[in-house]
Amino acid sequence: MYDYFLPQGLKNFIDSIFSPPISFLNMAREYLDHVSLVAGHGINLNNYFGFFNYLPSSMQAVINSLLASIVVLAILQIVKSIIRTYYAVKDGVKWW
Repeated sequence: MYDYFLPQGLKNFIDSIFSPPISFLNMAREYLDHVSLVAGHGINLNNYFGFFNYLPSSMQAVINSLLASIVVLAILQIVKSIIRTYYAVKDGVKWW
């Protein structure tokens, strides 16, 4: 960009200063690109809950319902804590 008026020695000095952070950021970006590919595949839950296959189908339905309800309740608890934090911050700003 500024090659036409920077002396070559100064350009080499600036490159030597900024080269390690730029290479580190490039490596981090490549690693995160690789991680996103791995995370995009998802998790096969049969590896962890495969032992439930030995149960009768009615018991499997009960366990599936139980796990689904636990997930729903956990999500509701997270939403409740976020809303509670929002109202606490809102009241704190109001009385600032």
